[in-house]
Amino acid sequence: MALPTPSPDRTSIVTGASSGIGAEIARELARRGQGVTLVARRKAPLDDLASELSAAHGVRAEVIPADLTDAGARAAIADTLTERGLEVTVLVNNAGLSTTGPVSSSDPDAEIRMIRTDVEAVAHLCSLFIPGMAERRTGAVLNVASTAAFQPLPGQAGYGASKAFVLSYTHALRGELGGSGVNVTVLCPGPVETGFAEAAGFSPEEAEGALPKFMWVAAADVARQAVDALSAGRPVVIPGLANRATAMSAWMTPRRVLVPILAKMHPALKGR
Repeated sequence: MALPTPSPDRTSIVTGASSGIGAEIARELARRGQGVTLVARRKAPLDDLASELSAAHGVRAEVIPADLTDAGARAAIADTLTERGLEVTVLVNNAGLSTTGPVSSSDPDAEIRMIRTDVEAVAHLCSLFIPGMAERRTGAVLNVASTAAFQPLPGQAGYGASKAFVLSYTHALRGELGGSGVNVTVLCPGPVETGFAEAAGFSPEEAEGALPKFMWVAAADVARQAVDALSAGRPVVIPGLANRATAMSAWMTPRRVLVPILAKMHPALKGR
């Protein structure tokens, strides 16, 4: 199943497109002739990326700054694209963030911001744009989870649970949309050199200590494998052999054995 045919009145939404995996997925889609709508909170890097993609690939590149924790801002994305006469044929739910540390000392506002971004925004944007894809019988959805989806994650409890939601939700969407012409794939990257770990509160040394260097995959490689999988109609893509092995091992290990080990290993819980 190939990606939907590009057209000047069609676009691919990519959330979290200002940097990292999101920016690389936007580049990969544009390289394949797909017009893109770049969504993130910061407008300046989106403008820079839009200019780059238009110049390099001749595609239409839209910019919509939006805070995805805000339901009104999410709904406004659909309204804006309708006003611009654009149909959404590809949706990439990439935006995500993580908190760290035990829930017993967490910031409630930060936890809710994470869940609104990692869970609520995914479900909301799918509900906004999949109906049109299904009606037109063409479309593709890439939801970005994580290898954290395959096991509980003490020290990042909300993040692991959020990504488990994305994994389960995407599998269910595939079941609902089978034969509709709309393909759905979930991307489950392991550690990626994007600045995500630092934003979550880890130092580079802590991140590499918990997740060895051989497990890290470049963001451009993750994006290429993700779009390849989406185009091929594959249900799940986990970039990197070590990450695939680790995810499957975690999935099959009894929780009573796995969870205490993970709690001892997590940098945010050391010394407790």
